Amino acid sequence: MKRILKISAIVGIVVIGMSATMSPRNKYFEILKNLEIFTNLYKEINTYYVDDVDPGQLMRTGIDAMMESLDPFTNYISESEIEGYRFMTEGKYNGIGAISQQIDSFVTIVELYEDQAADQAGLKPGDRIISIDGKDAVGKTPEQVNNILRGFPGTEVELEIQRPGEAAQFKVSITRTEVEVENVPYYGMLNDDIGYVALTTFTRNAGKNVGSALKALEAENPNMKGVVFDLRGNGGGLLTEAVNVSNVFIPRGEVVVTTKGKVKEWDRTFSTMGNSTDEEIPVVVLINDRSASASEIVSGVLQDYDRGVLMGQRSYGKGLVQNTRDIGYNSKLKLTTAKYYIPSGRCIQSVEYEDGEPVDIPDDRRTPFTTRNGRTVLDGGGVKPDVVVDKFTDASIVKSLIDQHLIFDFVTAYFSGVDSIDSVEDYRFDDFQAFVDYLDAQAFQYDTESEKLLKKLQKASQKDGYDLTEEIAALQQDIKASKKDALQKNQEVIIDLIEKDVASRFYYQKGKIKMGLRNDKEIEEAIALLNDTARYNSILSGQ
Repeated sequence: MKRILKISAIVGIVVIGMSATMSPRNKYFEILKNLEIFTNLYKEINTYYVDDVDPGQLMRTGIDAMMESLDPFTNYISESEIEGYRFMTEGKYNGIGAISQQIDSFVTIVELYEDQAADQAGLKPGDRIISIDGKDAVGKTPEQVNNILRGFPGTEVELEIQRPGEAAQFKVSITRTEVEVENVPYYGMLNDDIGYVALTTFTRNAGKNVGSALKALEAENPNMKGVVFDLRGNGGGLLTEAVNVSNVFIPRGEVVVTTKGKVKEWDRTFSTMGNSTDEEIPVVVLINDRSASASEIVSGVLQDYDRGVLMGQRSYGKGLVQNTRDIGYNSKLKLTTAKYYIPSGRCIQSVEYEDGEPVDIPDDRRTPFTTRNGRTVLDGGGVKPDVVVDKFTDASIVKSLIDQHLIFDFVTAYFSGVDSIDSVEDYRFDDFQAFVDYLDAQAFQYDTESEKLLKKLQKASQKDGYDLTEEIAALQQDIKASKKDALQKNQEVIIDLIEKDVASRFYYQKGKIKMGLRNDKEIEEAIALLNDTARYNSILSGQ
């Protein structure tokens, strides 16, 4: 049944899309015809299908099929999802102030916002939500649980909690509040000369907060000679805040971004409107493959105007603009209405996707543009840094530890009953053997990329009639031997992840960021560049 509806929805979109080349009259006829077909189909299934169906879920299946046939950023936002949408745009929502993930069959608290309702009620990372207001929550998704936890401020919700290390479950009543999450959770000095500002999302007042952070650093450190602006992992947000953040570093009246779409009346050019905070201080902008949208506008703008040096990995590649349209019953449609172009004239949109993720576009397939100083930059496939730094790690074992939540679970168990640690600056995790023993007790296993490829080779060789049994067995033994050393080879990376997890539990997001800076190779590279004025200037001049 779902398959029938999904196919019909996609067919409807295809027919409407094909009619785009028709005359307006014929196009409107095709729209009305397909709407009538869809309505009749929906009615017939609800009336005569052999089993009872949920009308709302049935329609949601059809809506989701339509969305999937477009781009990954065009979405239907139902009434129950409005609080999540509000959080993405405003940095606030009504709820209890906790981040959760599904671990095994349980929605588990993984991080708390400082002094918010969940924190004040005594919840801790690692707590499993067993029931909500007496209704079973085991096996539910975080989205399903959050839809219940988010509600009007002042209302209460009762959670039944299972805490690792404690035999008895317990109940706790939490009063919902308006949760506001800082978009600049931390700024400070990396050493005597170099400042640091982290921006995690482009919600309201992002530009104001970045500007205030930079002013504070300069006021407290008049001899500061450079700043690291961290946009790693920042998935974007409001386009207007991308303009405001750019305005922190570039003067009034500079073009930041131009949007162009089907409805020409909506095409707009956004320029900086206010006075900058500092147009001279050297800036290194850190980006990675999870820096997207507004992050790419800001980093691309600073690159196009040769205002700062970009460092890290190529960004995500989202050069699309979304607008929201009210569609009744407190629901919205967030749809792509335009592409955006930064000052050099380039659009950084990735043109190829695989499973909803952008596919890397080779440089020889990207169109060249030039910055204000005449440096060559490329369109499509994200923003390429001026200084490319390899990822901290791509090791399969580390990815598996994260995906299986084993670092998180270890920290939960290791620090059970611990109420405090040394300051972030002084704390060191020095019991790596305890982690190794924990993995042994959990019978930890993982597949390397080589093993995955080897399994594919084994299937392909059997299909083609080749006998590679001995060769594959020998390779499997070699891989097995090397895997024994993988933990020790990645000890530094794993300890860094453990320490950041520990810091987040006792010092929240600010502590996690501060802890991460201590072992951050990209931060070391950025400091070295800002201390090398000749190299910094030569990069921006294109020499």
